[in-house]
Amino acid sequence: MMPEVSSAPENPANTPKRSTSGVIIPHRPRWRQRVAALLIYGLVRCVAGTLRYRLNDASGLFAGAPRERFIFAIWHNRLALSLMMYRRYVLRRAPERRLAAMVSASRDGGLLTRVLELFNVQPVRGSSSRRGPQALREMVSLAEAGYDLAITPDGPRGPGYQVQDGVISTAQLTGLAIVPVSYFLDRKLRAKSWDRFQVPLPFARCDIFAGKPIHVPRDASDADREALRKELEQALREISRD
Repeated sequence: MMPEVSSAPENPANTPKRSTSGVIIPHRPRWRQRVAALLIYGLVRCVAGTLRYRLNDASGLFAGAPRERFIFAIWHNRLALSLMMYRRYVLRRAPERRLAAMVSASRDGGLLTRVLELFNVQPVRGSSSRRGPQALREMVSLAEAGYDLAITPDGPRGPGYQVQDGVISTAQLTGLAIVPVSYFLDRKLRAKSWDRFQVPLPFARCDIFAGKPIHVPRDASDADREALRKELEQALREISRD
């Protein structure tokens, strides 16, 4: 789910194509990615069904059906259960709600795009380095159409646990509050990736934390935006116990 900021050089084979008008066209999932996405979807649903959940809700949004739309901000390494959390605490109470999430426009993002589609989530392809302005406009349009939004503020290549500016820009333009969300698993695997991606093990305990909403005024100055970025980063770190 995910503005994606990358300082690494782009691989030409992994770079999205441009149309004759200059608009960047995201890579579509290949057939291998579609098969892998179906396997991931099934595995996530199976494992998630065995977990023992406990919600710690400082946001006050999830006692019943949330009344307002918002932006979910969750670290990249906790994506595995993010969509199941939305289903459990939002869609179960308000099945009419819809979610859009930002995904890299690169070929690697094709896999996650297909996983999102299987969860009935609208993918928005882009990052700060690839198709960023177009993706931001699409997120604003979807927010105006009534969607909740989801962003990994440290994705797709880090640095981990450092909030980039994209989520602040999205909140400022849409007027939606940012809700920091994280969780702790007592049994998990950790990938050897830049973010130490967390893979839940069956029958683990999953403690979910939702922090207080953060509002970004439409007339926020650069200094205000930086202060709110730091506030969000601190809030996410406080509710993220590894």
